[in-house]
Amino acid sequence: MAAAHQISAVNVASPVGLLDALLVKFVRYRLYRQTVNELSALSGRELADLGLNRSEIKRVAYQAAYENN
Repeated sequence: MAAAHQISAVNVASPVGLLDALLVKFVRYRLYRQTVNELSALSGRELADLGLNRSEIKRVAYQAAYENN
């Protein structure tokens, strides 16, 4: 995830910068999907123990992948 922190410093005009930017997007999307899948596999009771509702899964996954980095 270190690459995610450097996305603003990447020069996307160069081929290496473009590849770095694509890698960061791919890593973030995989984190999002993994979080959604893992939270979706939990029972309603387990989600309640975490203080979550099933309707909040996508928001929490988005925050984990895109906002907290």
